[in-house]
Amino acid sequence: MFFAEDLSAVTHGIQLAVAPVFLLTAVSGMIGTVAGRLARIIDRARVLEARVLSAAESDPAMAPAYDELRSLRRRGWLVNGCIALLTLCAMLIGLTIVMLFLGETTQMNMLRFATVSFLAGVSCFLLALVCFLAETLLATRLLKFARPTVPR
Repeated sequence: MFFAEDLSAVTHGIQLAVAPVFLLTAVSGMIGTVAGRLARIIDRARVLEARVLSAAESDPAMAPAYDELRSLRRRGWLVNGCIALLTLCAMLIGLTIVMLFLGETTQMNMLRFATVSFLAGVSCFLLALVCFLAETLLATRLLKFARPTVPR
């Protein structure tokens, strides 16, 4: 394997490999946001589970709590899928950076692999956005936007 000894080739390789880092920044911000949503889902589920466990099994007043727990489970699956896709995206973008740098500073022909890796990473990011949108829609569907009745 031949490594470039020319400073301009190494500099160009670094410039080429740094461009996908901006996508990694977006991915890391989104992972933080989605992880926060997962924490809120878990907290709410714990509150509901404690309420259900303290009530009688056949209490019909617990039906809304069971429905909400079912919805929280769906939301949890979507958020976990989103985090998995974002993690895979970050790994693929990292691999793209390595391939771009190696392709520029060695005689290895990595362009085809780097292209596939980058496109797969962007595809994972887009799928994660779809999961995030679906989870957000599920979360807002739970809200009840009724006005409180004020006694006169």
